[in-house]
Amino acid sequence: MNADRFTLTVDEYLAEKNVLFYLEDAVHQLLDHKEEYVQFGIVRYFAEYFGSVRSGNHVLFREFAYVKATPHNRASFVRVFWRSFRQIGKNGDLLAMMEYSSLLQLLCPDFPVEMVQKAARIVLMDDAMDCPMSFADFLYAFQVQFYFEEFLGSVAVIYRDLLSGKSPNTVIVPTSSPVERLPHLAADDTAAQEGVDSALFCSYLEALCERYKHNHPSTDGIREILQSAQRVTFYGFVMALAKHEGISQDIGSLPNKADLLVDPAMDQELEKLIAQLSLSPAPHSGSSGPGQKEPPRKASPRKSLHHRKRIEMESDGSTEETDSSEN
Repeated sequence: MNADRFTLTVDEYLAEKNVLFYLEDAVHQLLDHKEEYVQFGIVRYFAEYFGSVRSGNHVLFREFAYVKATPHNRASFVRVFWRSFRQIGKNGDLLAMMEYSSLLQLLCPDFPVEMVQKAARIVLMDDAMDCPMSFADFLYAFQVQFYFEEFLGSVAVIYRDLLSGKSPNTVIVPTSSPVERLPHLAADDTAAQEGVDSALFCSYLEALCERYKHNHPSTDGIREILQSAQRVTFYGFVMALAKHEGISQDIGSLPNKADLLVDPAMDQELEKLIAQLSLSPAPHSGSSGPGQKEPPRKASPRKSLHHRKRIEMESDGSTEETDSSEN
């Protein structure tokens, strides 16, 4: 139990944990599906809704505005994405940016391609955007870009100003609007290739963190990254954020990279499924003799698309139907 909550007032605690946001959404969901939920009771409905919020399953198949509305929602969505498609990384498959976008839209139908492009640009360092990426590389870059979107937008502004010789305005109003892509830098521009002075960049980022109202990485993590080199580029800095295990632990969505593809419980479920399939009788492959008719083959019933998706996607912790709060 977190003892820090006792230092907050009631209003501060409600605001920090976004309790009123979830309560309002729960009421809206109840009113939109009143006939369905009233049948098994209001108390049970709210218990299941907030149980789903606590477990992190509440973001599954919800609209993007809801998915990105709170830090907990963003962290939960990253975890659901990892759990659902972990097998891609385990198989060693490399996917292009648009393929990752399609996977994300299976979980959130209106998930914007622009967000996926920003994550891919971190991995590819602004190279050709159609290059395939490993699941692990994309996942950690996506986590940082999605969770710290507003902060990285402000960092991009500071970096641009330093690169052009301006004095950045550290009192940047946090915004959730998309930040334009950094201007393309000529290959013969030595200053652009080397980036900006790390110590100066660090001082501006520390000042930004003091004034920032949105999520931002820990100042200790930022300082550790920027003290490792004299100069740094924007994408080099963001990639270092994505690889920093301490920052990833602070978000709390993903395990360390060494354990990213390890999930004994899910592996056991998959082994059971494979064992069941292997026990199915194989079709008779021998040829029929002269004058003998081959016995008719019995068509196996096709499983529904919904059922096949549930087998192919690794959901977080169970194979139960999506609960009522996720509709």
